Amino acid sequence: MAKPLTLVVACSENRVIGRDGRLPWRIPEDSQFFLDVTRGQTVVLGRICYETWPQVNEDGRQPVVITRDTALARPNVRITNNVPEALAIAQTLPGEIMICGGQRIYEETLPLASRLLLTLVHAEVPGDTYFPEWRPLPWRETHRRESRDANFRYTFLTLER
Repeated sequence: MAKPLTLVVACSENRVIGRDGRLPWRIPEDSQFFLDVTRGQTVVLGRICYETWPQVNEDGRQPVVITRDTALARPNVRITNNVPEALAIAQTLPGEIMICGGQRIYEETLPLASRLLLTLVHAEVPGDTYFPEWRPLPWRETHRRESRDANFRYTFLTLER
């Protein structure tokens, strides 16, 4: 039986997830949540996410990077150039399969996901990278926790189908 896919993402109300190859905010609580839920899991991510996440190989994570740049290959980092191949590799690795971005990878995997760990940042922010529209899909909210820091109000949501 195939392992289910979980998408892990923080996005703004206007679905922005990035700007100039970076997160458009700094929310330490969300960063810690992301590190905690991906610890010991197989993480599927694109090149930009990989290059901007220095500790991707730490804490037992098994990275599967979707890129055409084979020079990014490192010990314990699997490289492939498309989502179906990445998911096939991920199925053979230990732990849950966590999809960690970016935009194109989220677009291809959202229809396949059984769970969405969403940090919804309650702001409209400028950006150039977006999370696909998830709201019309038949999600069931199984967890919600409101939080805030000095700059943002945000909600940690677990959505399942």
